[in-house]
Amino acid sequence: MDLGLALGYWGAGPDPEAADRVAAAEDLGFDSIWTAEAYGSDALTPLAWLGARTSRVRLGTSVVQMSARTPTATAMAALTLDHLSGGRAVLGIGASGPQVVEGWYGQPYPKPLARTREYVQILRSALARERVEFSGEHYAIPHPGGAGLGKPLRPTIHPLREDLPILLAAEGPKNVALAAEIADGWQPLFYAPRHDAFYRDCLAEGFARPGARRTAADFEVVCMVHVVVDDDVTAAADRVRPMLALYIGGMGAKGANFHYDVFARMGFEAECARIQESYLAGRKDEAAAAVPLSMVEQIALVGPRSKIAEELEHWRSSLVTTMVVGGGRAELEVVAELVA
Repeated sequence: MDLGLALGYWGAGPDPEAADRVAAAEDLGFDSIWTAEAYGSDALTPLAWLGARTSRVRLGTSVVQMSARTPTATAMAALTLDHLSGGRAVLGIGASGPQVVEGWYGQPYPKPLARTREYVQILRSALARERVEFSGEHYAIPHPGGAGLGKPLRPTIHPLREDLPILLAAEGPKNVALAAEIADGWQPLFYAPRHDAFYRDCLAEGFARPGARRTAADFEVVCMVHVVVDDDVTAAADRVRPMLALYIGGMGAKGANFHYDVFARMGFEAECARIQESYLAGRKDEAAAAVPLSMVEQIALVGPRSKIAEELEHWRSSLVTTMVVGGGRAELEVVAELVA
């Protein structure tokens, strides 16, 4: 199992320690660094800026939101970054959710799986430097209306790698199966080794489809895992609880929150309902307090070094191929020592 560094997206401003954390990760033998975007900082600019200070680690997006850019614009960025980094770019993409897609990007959200399938097909055509010509339910290139002067084009730059890896962020079982069918890897946001069999079945469905791009043997699973080293398990979990409360309670409306659904499938449906009710009512501290320790421990590694070492074995035997961790140098050093 390889290690990656989670850089995430910014809060009110850039992380002043990001460059030091990137340098530490590369020194410690980490395989990759990963940036994200929501509706603030973008994923590509920080990745290029910080990636320029590295020489070996892969540079991954976790994730680029599809509604933020046309497929050809995303392909342009990926082709450019891959050249500048000497073939280290990894393109993680995701559909996001209806609140961001419709509320921030002003784009339609319905049928995200069909939209993803078309998006990836166009991406691969552009990355292979083919003339892009596509007519689908969600995308049409060239545009069929307007002045009628559009013509199929191909990138002016030649790709450094025509098979630049595309990873798909997915949480629901249908989307996970789609990742196995059309992508080079899957990026779960909240994954629990105890439910490994469920996700293996979802992936197996995708691998079995006609024309599937990969098999289980050459498919990446790049998973973010929160790591907090602290002799006090409760204090360590408290550093994860507000994030879980935000995603379960606030990242989506009632009945349309995919993060909520993930934890409900784990058996925390009653807890999710309490968290969401408190969060949407503005009681964020109450929502965080409603996150049980057992929920945190399903998807994170929290507590003293010995406890983390013991629980890490469950991740080693899971389908995860790259564990993407955050934290300061202390956390990075502990994980690097334990995984070595």
